[in-house]
Amino acid sequence: MKKNIDPVPIKDIFHKFIIEDLDIKGKKVFIRVDFNVPLDDNLQIPDDTRIRSALPTINYAIDEGAKVILSSHLGRPKGKVDPRFSLAPVAKRLQRLLNKKVIFAPDCIGSQVEGLVSKMNAGDVLLLENLRYHPEEEKNGEEFARALANLADFYVNDAFGAAHRAHASIVGIPKFLTSAAGFLLKKEIEYLKGAIDNPVKPFVAILGGAKVSGKIGVLENISDRVDKVIVGGGIAYTFIKAMGYEVGNSLVEDDMIETAQKIRKKLKSVGIKFYLPVDCVIAQSTEPGTVKKIVPTLEIPKEWKALDIGPASARLFSEVIEDAKTILWNGPMGVFEIDEFSRGTFAIARSVADAYALTIVGGGDTDLAVHRAGVSDAITFISTGGGASLQLLEGKELPGIAALTNKEVT
Repeated sequence: MKKNIDPVPIKDIFHKFIIEDLDIKGKKVFIRVDFNVPLDDNLQIPDDTRIRSALPTINYAIDEGAKVILSSHLGRPKGKVDPRFSLAPVAKRLQRLLNKKVIFAPDCIGSQVEGLVSKMNAGDVLLLENLRYHPEEEKNGEEFARALANLADFYVNDAFGAAHRAHASIVGIPKFLTSAAGFLLKKEIEYLKGAIDNPVKPFVAILGGAKVSGKIGVLENISDRVDKVIVGGGIAYTFIKAMGYEVGNSLVEDDMIETAQKIRKKLKSVGIKFYLPVDCVIAQSTEPGTVKKIVPTLEIPKEWKALDIGPASARLFSEVIEDAKTILWNGPMGVFEIDEFSRGTFAIARSVADAYALTIVGGGDTDLAVHRAGVSDAITFISTGGGASLQLLEGKELPGIAALTNKEVT
């Protein structure tokens, strides 16, 4: 059983209203959730993690006797009604999870929706249809935001995964209503900002994925707090090429080579240990049955590409992880979706899960990797936001958080 190592208390870092600060009894509460769940070909939900993540906030509002109005986007319907992106399946799943009736509105604004809201009683739950059926949602249309705000007395944002978007339901509604964070949003800030700003040492950051450009901001922001940095995945080969080595056809951002070299040297100059793969799994394609080899990282043939870290790298990285007290992991070690190139990512997932540390996983791909590795229950915190978590880790303020009502700080 993992020891529960708590992050910095949220009161030290979060100066916005939280749902508990609002007197919502008998009031209409508009809760922006992130129900952007996957749907299969039969419009069934194979993974309802995002729905379950919002339950604490929804149940709190129900228990307090609020009239609960839920809204979300789903997919990219491009401002038009598209049955493939209807939230109707979500309403059914939510009803089962809450064990109570969920009213489903055919739209998110308009007289029909207003009529449904007017008939709500304390504790009722109403789910609005997909916000992105209206182009004004992504354009942050003021009149659209006002129409949404007119449905309620208070606004609560519990959609961390969309908090980096300047959309009407994220930053528009708070202009018209007293606004607060839900429990999930609070928890995301508590871990991603609190634990990173004041980490228990040693603090190890593990960065992977495809693009260096998406991780440079994170490296720069945590450079004065991190003790060790492990780099794997596609981004490793931009760093390796920047050191003057051959990387074959491996993924490289040529326009980031100079930046990668500067970052590596900067980290080294301030005493931060910087680890790159020492071996890798290579192939000429990702097609089924393709020939693969394990080679030292500095011996990648010109026509081959690195698609996973090798066993020696996995052992090296695992030894680094073993002594950590705070671990941040964002980005897989290779093309883990394909079985032949999944072993490195899964090995790191198991090492992170086994570490006697506060472990934070951010980003959709990394989230999927720890679930596929079967170790998600052993991770301290798994973020629900990909782009939002990266932006927060870069030290940037999220529009959805900035828009919330400030709490008086004494």
